[in-house]
Amino acid sequence: MPLSDQASADEQRQSAAGEASADAAHSLLLEKEGREDGQVPPDLTAAAFFDVDNTMVQGASIVHFARGLAARNYFSYSDLASAVWAQAKFRLTGKENSEDVAAGREKALSFIAGRSTEELKAVGEEIYDEIIADKIWPGTRALAQMHLDAGQQVWLVTATPVELAQTIADRLGLTGALGTVAESQDGVFTGKLVGDILHGLGKAHAVRSLAIREGLNLKRCTAYSDSHNDVPMLSLVGTAVAINPDSDLRDVARVRGWEIRDYRTGRKAAKIGVPTAIGVGAAIGGAAALIKHFSDD
Repeated sequence: MPLSDQASADEQRQSAAGEASADAAHSLLLEKEGREDGQVPPDLTAAAFFDVDNTMVQGASIVHFARGLAARNYFSYSDLASAVWAQAKFRLTGKENSEDVAAGREKALSFIAGRSTEELKAVGEEIYDEIIADKIWPGTRALAQMHLDAGQQVWLVTATPVELAQTIADRLGLTGALGTVAESQDGVFTGKLVGDILHGLGKAHAVRSLAIREGLNLKRCTAYSDSHNDVPMLSLVGTAVAINPDSDLRDVARVRGWEIRDYRTGRKAAKIGVPTAIGVGAAIGGAAALIKHFSDD
């Protein structure tokens, strides 16, 4: 396929992923209407959008989720090892390999195909309580609460499956979540995605689509992320904030005058986005140690 055709196909999948995520989020929000106390006067046209991995949650939420699934025999620890390695490469280089993304997508879809949506939701709640709850960045959580206290909607925007993303949002008392939508029929996953993984431009499509549905003024909205891959989403809103940024996002933030907040230690922050031979070797060793630790739990 010519590169121009491939780019067009990717754009269509990202757009479809964004629309599907916005539809799912908006529908769930409509179901929840009227259940809140409503003590804070709502600010109807402003909202905050938070990336999840390394922004709201320390590390990759999908890897934490995979750890919990592996412990429940959904798949093997060798499958988990490949997921950790792909994440380690991403954190070192700041770039995602399309082959890694495609392989991860295929594996994810293979293990949920034929399973019920309610099962995945219930398991996600258990895994959040067991693993993810202790990995929430307090500083980022406080920022989300600041927007809630101002009467604004607060949304998570993530490539993580929407069922897990919504669980994180519910546990934190947020408005909702935009995440990757897996196709289901009669409450059972088919093994296909609606569009593609919610990532990069897909996140921007999702935020824009949700803003239309909710009547939000994007110039009055705020977005938070750690990754330069989210520059499209950050560029949509009136206020963009880099949280625990990778080196490329830090550079973009400085050029554009975006606020930078770093909740990591200085030593950890200095290492982010510095791909070296030593760093790659350390990542491999770290991934191996991590898998051994998980399998020994």
